[in-house]
Amino acid sequence: MKRNLQFHLVVWLVLGSMRLHAQQLHTRWDELTAADWPKALVLSDSTCILPIGILEKHGLHDPIGTDLIQAREWCARAAKKEYAVVFPDYFYGQINEARHQPGTFCLPANVIFPLLEATCDEIARNGFKRIIIVNGHGGNTDFIPFFMETLLRKRRNYAVYYFQSKDDPEFKKQLAELRKSDPAYDYHAGETETSGLLYTRPDLVEMENASKESGVPQKRLHLPFLFTPIWWYADFPNHYAGDGSKATRAFGELYTEHYVTNLAKAIKKVKADTTTLALQREYFDRVDALK
Repeated sequence: MKRNLQFHLVVWLVLGSMRLHAQQLHTRWDELTAADWPKALVLSDSTCILPIGILEKHGLHDPIGTDLIQAREWCARAAKKEYAVVFPDYFYGQINEARHQPGTFCLPANVIFPLLEATCDEIARNGFKRIIIVNGHGGNTDFIPFFMETLLRKRRNYAVYYFQSKDDPEFKKQLAELRKSDPAYDYHAGETETSGLLYTRPDLVEMENASKESGVPQKRLHLPFLFTPIWWYADFPNHYAGDGSKATRAFGELYTEHYVTNLAKAIKKVKADTTTLALQREYFDRVDALK
């Protein structure tokens, strides 16, 4: 009995010490020291979060780096709830639809694919076996899943996860009660994005400019059953979709905290996951057996 009590006391002290270190240790990759690195790998269970944003116009009221700022903020807050290392600012994605607007940083497809792969490889080379991609940019919603599939092109000693938050009915109800604009076209610099910034970085929002351009879809294309890459420009030539003037801090707080809570839960699951890497090894073993 005494030996069991001593064992549990030691375990409790070790876990308490780890929690204390996690609270004291920086979460951002670039803010850690080389001496911190081994501790960060242990406390994160070799898990790194890669927030991906973009540089593009967000109406006349939100900063050009809105998607990057938001993704960075989500990850920073979630990593405080469930420790993981957060990769520094990454803003290299798909943004061809905004090249007509000032401030857009758009790299070609034959650059952004190998760049993201090389980034993941380099993160893994530094000891991380689990990488969670958190996307803040709507224009990446096709690019990132396709990129994920291409990772099966060769054997890797790490796993990549793409976080996608789910909205439960109660959250949707609460959000609807706070919403003041039409959700049908609240896509870009509208109520949702602007509210998020009013909660996390109000110093960057210029609300007096939110009504100076229209974010209503212009519906200049009528092509049922067809897709064309000019569709976004046809509807939103101002690169503004929604009504940012309706944004509130309360809406942003509800949306942000819900997202951060879900992300923290996902980080915890990823840290405990051993199945994905085992299945990857099994898959590549079978691929190699065909050679």
